[in-house]
Amino acid sequence: MPHITPEVIGAKLILRGIHLELTDAMKAIIHEKAGRLLRHEPRIDRIRIHVELDKTKTSQAHFIAKAHIEISGPDLNAFVDSDDAYKSVDLLMDKVDGLLRKRHNELKEKRHHPHAVELDVALPKAL
Repeated sequence: MPHITPEVIGAKLILRGIHLELTDAMKAIIHEKAGRLLRHEPRIDRIRIHVELDKTKTSQAHFIAKAHIEISGPDLNAFVDSDDAYKSVDLLMDKVDGLLRKRHNELKEKRHHPHAVELDVALPKAL
């Protein structure tokens, strides 16, 4: 497994707090968990994490964590909401990790078990 340095994580990770200030502890947790994602999938170009405080639905604090992962092929998007910011981030990282594993397994399955292609027309004969 490749060693992911904090500089690599810092270059590939974009954090944003919407309607709240991200604390140093929250940033440290997100950096740690993003390092785990980068170790699993080194082809990730960029990870965007947004943590949002939403008070519109109820009078209590409601936190929404969103992730957008730029990777070769289609980008991955996920979001999770809960009543605790740390819990939202933790659930989001688990969800994104599952999406990356699913994508990896699908690509591996496609690579090791190619499907036959049926053509409607006859192929020309080689001379």
